[in-house]
Amino acid sequence: RFCLPLVLASLPAMATGEEIAPALEDSWGDFWLFRFFVNAAGYASIVVPGFLLIQYFKRRNYLETGRGICFPVIKSCVFGSEVKSVHQEDGSLPPRAEPTESSTARQVFKLLFCAAGLQASYLTWGVLQERVMTRTYGATETEPGEKFKDSQFLVFMNRILAFTVAGLYCALTKQPRHGAPMYKYSFASLSNILSSWCQYEALKYISFPTQVLAKASKVIPVMMMGKLVSRKSYEYWEYLTAALISVGVSMFLLSSAPNRHVSTVTTFSGIVLLAGYIIFDSFTSNWQDALFTYKMSPVQMMFGVNVFSCLFTVGSLLEQGALLESLRFMARHSEFTAHAVLLSVCSACGQLFIFYTINQFGAAVFTIIMTLRQAFAILLSCLIYGHTVTVVGGLGIAVVFMALFLRVYARSRMKKRSKKLPPGETPVQKV
Repeated sequence: RFCLPLVLASLPAMATGEEIAPALEDSWGDFWLFRFFVNAAGYASIVVPGFLLIQYFKRRNYLETGRGICFPVIKSCVFGSEVKSVHQEDGSLPPRAEPTESSTARQVFKLLFCAAGLQASYLTWGVLQERVMTRTYGATETEPGEKFKDSQFLVFMNRILAFTVAGLYCALTKQPRHGAPMYKYSFASLSNILSSWCQYEALKYISFPTQVLAKASKVIPVMMMGKLVSRKSYEYWEYLTAALISVGVSMFLLSSAPNRHVSTVTTFSGIVLLAGYIIFDSFTSNWQDALFTYKMSPVQMMFGVNVFSCLFTVGSLLEQGALLESLRFMARHSEFTAHAVLLSVCSACGQLFIFYTINQFGAAVFTIIMTLRQAFAILLSCLIYGHTVTVVGGLGIAVVFMALFLRVYARSRMKKRSKKLPPGETPVQKV
């Protein structure tokens, strides 16, 4: 009975030829695979009863037979209005106003504002993410301090603030009439929670620069999910840039740096968690894209997804007794409290900046800004936390960002060409 835990716990060490990471030495209950199944069981305790209730109301034909004070709530959650809108060109967003010559200065100011907001939000978020997951709190000359281990609590903190911000925004501004059944948000919510959890948990085993580079390679699974979920087609340059990104990431991951710090060792567990992040995140984006066939705004999407995210995470934390334990950790370490709150604020503000930037300037400009952000994030992490990058690894990073910029350029050319197509011809859909 002890063989399986022993083998699983030793996989990271066997993959790197080094000692087991300190995060695994404390107890088997802290190992990521065990935590993953415990969290999944907590989500299942909410998903399974909810699925049975939805099937019950659908079999009863509740729309015709239902009455009472609960009827509007059940109708909204299970059935919605079932009225879909025409899928717009960019897949989700309303048409944006084109800048005019008379407002050039204003457009430049808006662009600088968006770029500064995105960079500040996500660079701060990245630095804090690495600080919270890889460093100790309360260390003194006599005490080594303690690490915060529950990634799910950080996901809950992020989602509860994002839910609050999106709810206030929807209440204070005019939004389209909502038509999607609420339960459909739960699919994107569940995959979003799991991708965020994998992202936080992976930092216990790999360096932040490795994680950033691996995120860039999610283009390939996104394209695969697009074919499976949305039946999309892709151009040759999309496959080419995806291959270049894979080559660059492989160069970075396989390069060996002399005198590496143990926290920068890429372990087997880290690779598995990164793969989980990429797979879950790819499903999230494609499912959200499918949901946008209903008439809704991006902020309504943000609100709907985060409603279920809060429900799933708080339910799982309460079942495990981890919520009170995390709150006690916050009470013991005020520095962690500040970091966790600021992490959540940056995440929520970053989402709003994403919606505003794409609405004002389009996806191409947004992609360029976020690509530059990834490069700055790697540089900042190396400067603050002392990560080393070899020459081969640096070339790999250059290949990745060259492919990303090539992808943006090719997509903008395709958009210009598609506008010149004769009526009746449609361009190939892209991710």
